[in-house]
Amino acid sequence: MAIIITDQCINCGACEPECPNNAIYEGGAEWSYSEGTELKGITKLVDGRTVDANHMNEPIDPDIYYIVPDKCTECMGFHEEPQCAAVCPVDCCVDDPDRPEEDDVLLARQAYLHNEMA
Repeated sequence: MAIIITDQCINCGACEPECPNNAIYEGGAEWSYSEGTELKGITKLVDGRTVDANHMNEPIDPDIYYIVPDKCTECMGFHEEPQCAAVCPVDCCVDDPDRPEEDDVLLARQAYLHNEMA
């Protein structure tokens, strides 16, 4: 599963620097696929969609920190556990029940985001 940040978030920002994929953004901040990854220019995502990795996208949440699900790997390939959840003082970084994903999917995303595809 991807991780989500619930509305219990106190906007402390402890999670943001811990993400190895730069998938966490402050509420209201625009985001791109290229930030924190090796993706550049027009690229095809693992799910087959074609995007401009450099394009700045609208914020997912205007008020609290949020996680871009297509960039979240639950820290697989980097750490034993999701680092956002490990450092969150209010335990609001939780599994997204609407996005169940197997470990092999998360590892494939991690490899893709960081140009480690075989």
